[in-house]
Amino acid sequence: MTDTITITDDRTGKSVTVPITGGVFNSSALRELDPNLFMYDPAYLSTAACASSITYLDGEAGILRYRGYPIEQLADKSSFLEVAYLLLKGELPTTAELEDWQFNVTRHTMIHENMRKRFVDGFHYDAHPMGMFISATAALGTFYVDAKDIFDSESFDKQVLRLVAKVPTIAAMCYRFSQGLPFVSPNNALSYGENFLNMMFRIGDDYTVNPVLARAMDILFILHADHEQNCGTTAMRVVSSAHSDPYTATAAAAAALYGPLHGGANEAALNMLEDVQKMGGIERIGEFIKQVKAKDSSVRLMGFGHRVYKNYDPR
Repeated sequence: MTDTITITDDRTGKSVTVPITGGVFNSSALRELDPNLFMYDPAYLSTAACASSITYLDGEAGILRYRGYPIEQLADKSSFLEVAYLLLKGELPTTAELEDWQFNVTRHTMIHENMRKRFVDGFHYDAHPMGMFISATAALGTFYVDAKDIFDSESFDKQVLRLVAKVPTIAAMCYRFSQGLPFVSPNNALSYGENFLNMMFRIGDDYTVNPVLARAMDILFILHADHEQNCGTTAMRVVSSAHSDPYTATAAAAAALYGPLHGGANEAALNMLEDVQKMGGIERIGEFIKQVKAKDSSVRLMGFGHRVYKNYDPR
């Protein structure tokens, strides 16, 4: 038996009955009652814009799954590139598929010299790294003439591969610029997480990436890889619906992430850690937590939990 819902327009007495699938009914039913009737949902709290097989999120139960796999299992057993392949292809890669995927990603990490020498150098010395990142990501589309061929699956897949490979390079480049440090080129001998940390923090020839930090970075990438229909995903889908190239759409998602109510929360967590460091560092953490628990308005604990999870955040 199919679940249904009946909606009655009390102004006219007219009713319409529509099926419910997966807890969702088609809002076009409202237009059947009245072509001039619209549903007002400014925060999309009751609106589903698409049906997805990529991510399942249950905030009440504290569940997050990628393609059916619990996030805890993927963070424990998989690398980020395995998870990226899973999200893109629908299944975890075989050993041969993973080797091929890693090889292709590694060989696309470099960015055009004009991007590094002319585009990035045009920013003011104290430009925010995220503002630079958004602009640089959008500019990538101007370097690849096939970026607009979004209905050519082979071309589209190539742009996605380039984004997975080049985004860490651009992010590290923007950070190094903000710190007044010389750029560090990608190292194809390193893993995805190791390469990112090396590009970010390498100073001198004796720098070695801490394997614990590299694994932590890989897990961090996994935990942030997807989170259902969030603000950034919505921005990307809206821009993509105009048939923009993948780089422009990704820049739109990054622009949403730049906002303090989305990815800006991560920046707030880093600012909080810096404040704790100014208070005296590790020795003052206990005092800081006491202030938080006492609801001291001068301090806030950032970076723990997410408003969508009512039970606990599985990440």
